[in-house]
Amino acid sequence: MEKTKSERKRTTLNYGAMEKCRAVLSIWTERRKPSAICREMQVPWMVLAQWQKRAMEGMLQALEPRVSLDKGPALSPRLQTMLEKKRLMLPGTAQSRLEKTLSKAQEARKAVLSPSKDLKPSSESRKTEKT
Repeated sequence: MEKTKSERKRTTLNYGAMEKCRAVLSIWTERRKPSAICREMQVPWMVLAQWQKRAMEGMLQALEPRVSLDKGPALSPRLQTMLEKKRLMLPGTAQSRLEKTLSKAQEARKAVLSPSKDLKPSSESRKTEKT
């Protein structure tokens, strides 16, 4: 007999921080295997992997030196971590292309705002150069 979708529907169990912490620490200390915890707690592997990821992020955030609020508004630690990961994931070529594009745009803007150096100096500028 086939189970219908309504019969296969999983019941959602909400675990507190302590239960999640115990589960993650038991994996990290190699006391238990992730598959055993998934079966016991009735959670999918991806949920357990997410708990581990969040635990690592929290630990890194907790061990960062505290930012002084006198220095101005700072980004949230989570956002800083995400930005740092993005920066590290950029390959050197993409980053250098970005820098080249930026420098070209800045040079073009300077050329528009300032007179061209290729033109011959006017008689007034020659007079100022001699004096």
